[in-house]
Amino acid sequence: MDIEQKQADFIDHFVKQGSASKGLALSTVVVEATSHPSLFAFSEILAVPNVVELEGTEHSVYLDVLRLFAYGTWSDYKSNAGRLPQLTPDQILKLKQLTVLTLAETNKVLPYDQLMHELDVTNVRELEDFLINECMYAGIVRGKLDQLRRCFEVQFAAGRDLRPGQLGNMIQTLSNWLSTSDNMLSSIQEKIKWADTMSESDKKHKKDVEEKAEEVKKFIFKQADIDLRGHEEINSESGGVMDYEEDRSRPKRRRHPLS
Repeated sequence: MDIEQKQADFIDHFVKQGSASKGLALSTVVVEATSHPSLFAFSEILAVPNVVELEGTEHSVYLDVLRLFAYGTWSDYKSNAGRLPQLTPDQILKLKQLTVLTLAETNKVLPYDQLMHELDVTNVRELEDFLINECMYAGIVRGKLDQLRRCFEVQFAAGRDLRPGQLGNMIQTLSNWLSTSDNMLSSIQEKIKWADTMSESDKKHKKDVEEKAEEVKKFIFKQADIDLRGHEEINSESGGVMDYEEDRSRPKRRRHPLS
């Protein structure tokens, strides 16, 4: 999708900034990255050596902020707001957008009540405006708002950064899916083979029936021809006898002597 294709240039920009900054200067990079309206992936920035070196320093809180935007949600921020810097309006918006993506990872039908609770939204109108204007128009999700059922049906959602340990689970899930697909493919191939065998059997049976029918037709025509010839011979013989008998029954003319 376009939203995922646009990430590369922005990521490259902030990776370069992070590589050129140290200590407190990295806080500006973190705030800019987590406020950027088109950036939704942060793992590459987290891997920058200068950013990693923030761990255990007086500025490590900005590393925590970056991790929050890479893996966390708005609820996670509220639970840890006391030890994190206050977020800007743009950061709050971004984190709520990311929260929708996290919810869409595990459920493709998101109830309005759940969304309002997770996003701190007080009414349906405000929630739908957020989903339309800040999520769908931004290109990070695509779906249908169902007012009757009070839910958002997710058709597409941009992917988030993989959490630590999540890659192994994904590999296992994909391995299970691959195994299931292989079994299904084998089953389909067996059914195709069986269908081909039945088709060949049907063709052979049809050919045998046609050949037998042709033999029967030939036999019938041959028998009919024999019968017809027999009748002709009988009629021919009968006609000859009748002619002979008729000839014998005719009165013979007397010959008169010549005077």
